[in-house]
Amino acid sequence: MAHILTIEDDSMIAALERDFLEASGFEVTVAMSGKEGLKVFDGGAIDAVLLDVGLPDTDGFSVCRKIRDISNVPIIFITARGSDEDKIKGLGLGADDYIVKPFNPSEMTARLKAHLDIHQRLLGARPQALDENKPDIQVEDLRIYIKRHQVFRGKKEIMLTGKEFNLLLFLARHPNQVFSKKYLFEMIWHLDALGELATVTVHVNRLRDKLNEIKPEFTAIETVWGNGYRFRVEE
Repeated sequence: MAHILTIEDDSMIAALERDFLEASGFEVTVAMSGKEGLKVFDGGAIDAVLLDVGLPDTDGFSVCRKIRDISNVPIIFITARGSDEDKIKGLGLGADDYIVKPFNPSEMTARLKAHLDIHQRLLGARPQALDENKPDIQVEDLRIYIKRHQVFRGKKEIMLTGKEFNLLLFLARHPNQVFSKKYLFEMIWHLDALGELATVTVHVNRLRDKLNEIKPEFTAIETVWGNGYRFRVEE
């Protein structure tokens, strides 16, 4: 049973989310403030977070950033703030989805299930008998450990958000294939990409910046102008 943390200061909306999620078999903990939500997250095994932007003690963007610094669990914003700028900001901070109030609780539950599913599938699984020190994917000095959710260049670990990791993993698993922004959004965010393509560019740029903190420059993630992106590997 997945454990969902709802950080929502409106008691009626929090109760609505809890009732629908519990009816779908989830365990739910409700926090009424950002501080309380972070305390709950730090104190237990949370599988996903539903997060409001407008909280009484802080904003949800700050909470999202703090969670992303330590975890890659799915984060879904559920908020009345529906501007494109807020959506791109939320997704750019590593959130998996952005739902605008008023919302359909059944759709919220379906989206949550989809994100939990794709999260597990992208992380993959390896038999315990395999060498844990051997990377699942290695390209030049880049090493990706799927189960450990770690990325290294040389001896330095590259700290990625959950979405950055999943994007890198997807591209690296399909070397030399070109994927459009729309396709990447649908695969990584598991949603209809219309109107949200800018977030793919944001994540690719941030991923490149982080990989390029180590010299020499990492050039495998290429922009194919007019088509999208590819992870180039010499054959």
